[in-house]
Amino acid sequence: MTMQIKSATKRFVSACVALSLCHIVSATDVSATDVSATEVSALQKQQLTELHQQVVKDDLSYQLLESLTTEVGHRMAGSEGDKKAVAWAMNKMRALGFDKVWKEEFEVPNWQRGDIKVKVMSPFPHDFEALALGGSVGTDNQTLQAEVVHFTDFDALKAVPDGSLEGKIAFISYRMERHIDGKGYGKAVGARSAGASVAAQKGAIAFVLRSVGTDNNRHAHTGTMRYAEGIKKIPALAISNPDADVLVNQFKRNQAVQMSIRMEAQSSPKPLTTYNVIGEITGSELPDQYVALGAHLDSWDVGTGAIDDGLGVAMIISAAHQVKTRLGQPKRTIRVILFGAEEIGLLGARDYVKTHADSLHKHVIGYEWDFGNGPIYKLTPGVGPVALNAIHSIANVLAPLGVALDQSNTAKGQSDMSALGYSGVPAVNFAPDGSDYFDYHHTPNDTLDKVNVDALKFNTGIYALFTAFAANSSVDFRK
Repeated sequence: MTMQIKSATKRFVSACVALSLCHIVSATDVSATDVSATEVSALQKQQLTELHQQVVKDDLSYQLLESLTTEVGHRMAGSEGDKKAVAWAMNKMRALGFDKVWKEEFEVPNWQRGDIKVKVMSPFPHDFEALALGGSVGTDNQTLQAEVVHFTDFDALKAVPDGSLEGKIAFISYRMERHIDGKGYGKAVGARSAGASVAAQKGAIAFVLRSVGTDNNRHAHTGTMRYAEGIKKIPALAISNPDADVLVNQFKRNQAVQMSIRMEAQSSPKPLTTYNVIGEITGSELPDQYVALGAHLDSWDVGTGAIDDGLGVAMIISAAHQVKTRLGQPKRTIRVILFGAEEIGLLGARDYVKTHADSLHKHVIGYEWDFGNGPIYKLTPGVGPVALNAIHSIANVLAPLGVALDQSNTAKGQSDMSALGYSGVPAVNFAPDGSDYFDYHHTPNDTLDKVNVDALKFNTGIYALFTAFAANSSVDFRK
């Protein structure tokens, strides 16, 4: 038994019958697919592999990324750059033939970075490269000068008695470790997020952090931080890794270290407006079932946000377009979600879940790109036990491309998509080589020239392949 094959621009995969029986037709006659819940046929594997090969040869993802970083640049949530990015994204998706494109408004905090000057005054004077952490207060047009107290890690700061740092500056020198999967970030980022309030509880008047990054460039890494309720807000900043080394070396001389800090960072009570931008390629048979691809459109206000997360934006727009262009209209709707305000706390994702609460059950699977600059090497599923059979089958297509299947079934989606994952939407996580990701993350060095172009094309091909599989499948990924 076979299904009626629909016309498409590129030959694709034939229909699989229920259970294990498949009818194989000539490749020249194939143009659409219906993947069963238990297997992907030999012919389907061939066609999906061919799709990947075609996308890898295409420059669209790089062209989109070049356009975004050149014509828009940085995209701090609520800024003029952010507004330009929203318009850019909507125009690009419309030009690429998306069937529906729209934006959804929400509010974000109004924080301005301003200038910063950080100096070691004694025993050996130095000017440091520094950035305010996102959300930090400034120094109220004053220059703070105080003795610096050195802590090797966040736990050491937590361990000192409350009030013991009265009138001093707390400095944590912990260096983030480099790993292919970026796991060193988790151990380092806690101090960035909560260090200022802990330091204030100990009596400190400012908090200084070695940048959460793996590079030796003389650029500081920014990133969001949070103040605890009921604790005084003190300035929080990061210094570059080389400058942190200089500071540590000064402490080795067993002399008191004096630092001065002047920061213009400030917040306004009047919020700013930003948007989630959504584009759809409407399903031909199941338009109310959504295969959701995510990335975040915003970036920090340093660099051009090429890797974080211009890569993701370019990849998912391109992948969705490639599926439609090469294979024709998918069976299910492909929904591209460009989330706003990820950098300041997944605010766009939270708004999306709230706005679409009544239709989350229609999101059949979700996946995001928000980490890595190298090729994908692993797929981790987060689906129901029956659907896991289909994931194992598509993993056989990915294996020859160097993408292994993680034997766990715990994925919830990266970054923004995790808000949907923890709300019950099935997910897969793609793990790329992120060895150099935190060299550029949240720095002025996050620019187009740092992008691994070959990996960008390879990964776009993987996303197109998986999207074609999911969007033309009858698999219920919840079962």
